[in-house]
Amino acid sequence: MNVWDKLRGELIDIIQWLDSTNDTLVYRFERYNNEIKYGAKLVVREGQAAVFVNEGQIGDVFKPGTYTLETKNLPILATLQGWKYGFESPFKAEVYFCSTRQFTDLKWGTQNPIMMRDPEFGPVRLRAFGTYVIRVADPAVLIRQIVGTDNRFTLDEICNQLRNFIVSRFADVLGSSRIPVLDLAANYTDLSTFMTQRIGPEIQAYGLELTKLLVENISLPPAVEEALDKRTSMGVVGNLAAYTQFNIANSIPDAAKNPGGLAAAGAGLGMGMAMAGPIGQAMMGQAAGASQPAGPPPLPGGPSFYAAIGGQQAGPFDMAALQGHASAGRLTRETLVWRQGMAGWTAAGQVPELASLFAAVPPPLPPNA
Repeated sequence: MNVWDKLRGELIDIIQWLDSTNDTLVYRFERYNNEIKYGAKLVVREGQAAVFVNEGQIGDVFKPGTYTLETKNLPILATLQGWKYGFESPFKAEVYFCSTRQFTDLKWGTQNPIMMRDPEFGPVRLRAFGTYVIRVADPAVLIRQIVGTDNRFTLDEICNQLRNFIVSRFADVLGSSRIPVLDLAANYTDLSTFMTQRIGPEIQAYGLELTKLLVENISLPPAVEEALDKRTSMGVVGNLAAYTQFNIANSIPDAAKNPGGLAAAGAGLGMGMAMAGPIGQAMMGQAAGASQPAGPPPLPGGPSFYAAIGGQQAGPFDMAALQGHASAGRLTRETLVWRQGMAGWTAAGQVPELASLFAAVPPPLPPNA
């Protein structure tokens, strides 16, 4: 570089930033030895803000526009005075450009499940995820609190902290909301709005603004979702007999391709039809009856007899019950009785085991009495 180029560089100074990235929040303008000369032009474009730092202190924040900077760094005089320092100016100034546009589609999600008590399912574990949008609201606060002297500050350096804020506060909100799990999907919008208002002030302390937070999904563990799907399927099926007929009808085309398959499908269809009719109802009744516990057998200690009382078969009766019927006159010596092992119905008076029942009962009067 010749002397003329050096002097022209001292006289003309344009400070601007053309962002070629999508994740830069703050960029420090690189100038040789941080020398900002008197009369330098500062160009701030839309979606940007420039923070001017003079001798280590924030001097001003510039919005979009073109500005002329006046500092203690006089153009040629500063260079001439700097000869004894090796052409290094003793006056320093810096410009930090901040991107004020909105950074969208930033992800958040729970690394570990959130434990909560549901009124229907009891204790459950929930996972949630969504997106959020931020922008730089106060460039000076951001530089003081977070950036410092970093020459390029990106989203990766702050997103983890923001995500921790969101997840922590979301767990508090979800646990205190007492919204049933099955009703959470209907409250995503309200949860998103409430979370934006809840976390906003904490993020503002960093010079940032949370413009939008979206709750995209709140899910149960896979095992619980599988059980819930089965429960839903049972509700969708409704009429089991109709569902069986439907499945059998759908299987007929495939069964027809296999030898003997059509006959089997026909038999299955007949069974499905029967399930929907009286036969199926009878089968269901028998199954229900089979599921009921059977009555206890008679106590051991004597034979049980059936008796023809009032012209109808009754029993079986043990000896105590037969004694009661005999005392009441319902069981006489002429009453037909039967028990297992007997060839046929026999008058009670002719059965040796029942003789004792009629010992205290007088025989019928003779016809001429």
